[in-house]
Amino acid sequence: GRAQMSRLDDLLAKRAQVAQWYTERLAEIPEVELPQVVESTTRMSWFVYVIRFAPQIDRDAVADRLKAAGIPCRPYFVPIHLQPYMMERFGYREGDFPITEDLGRRGLAIPFSGVMSEAQVETVCQALKTALRAA
Repeated sequence: GRAQMSRLDDLLAKRAQVAQWYTERLAEIPEVELPQVVESTTRMSWFVYVIRFAPQIDRDAVADRLKAAGIPCRPYFVPIHLQPYMMERFGYREGDFPITEDLGRRGLAIPFSGVMSEAQVETVCQALKTALRAA
């Protein structure tokens, strides 16, 4: 709440550092697309770090390998038009927005927190590299 406001700059700086560690390590993996921050962004408020796999990579298989290695992760995001309410209320169905659906099938949220250490980020990145090699 309000007490956190005095710590906001520090909290955002810590999250930005974790995002930077991920970006530095994952940039070398050709099968991984990194989050892009547009130039007009005045200050990024990282709350999640989502990577996107190249089309030939089976995101769910990689996620299963990460989970088996003790790395929590989750698919990100289910396109809005495929969520039950939107399908029922507006009649959307799979295939209506193929680009959105493709992007939705390739996104994966990896562990992210402002209290992560550089060693923890390194562990996640190494596990991801191993999971991709097995793909």
